[in-house]
Amino acid sequence: MELNFDVKGKVDEACKKLQSDPALLKKFQSDPIKAVETLLNVDLPDEQLKPLISAIQAKLTASDLGDKLKDLKKLF
Repeated sequence: MELNFDVKGKVDEACKKLQSDPALLKKFQSDPIKAVETLLNVDLPDEQLKPLISAIQAKLTASDLGDKLKDLKKLF
């Protein structure tokens, strides 16, 4: 079974939803596979979701780092 959707688009969509919903973000942090299945309305084997989850985690981390750098910039 292949991922037959725009992966980048789904990562962006998931990140926006996670950043706007703290409860969903907490669910993603505790059980990312179930959260992504619910978020994107997909039911795929865990092995196929793991790369998507990694991409979402990387984007969330990069976004969080960007926010912290903005805050740091305000100090100077």
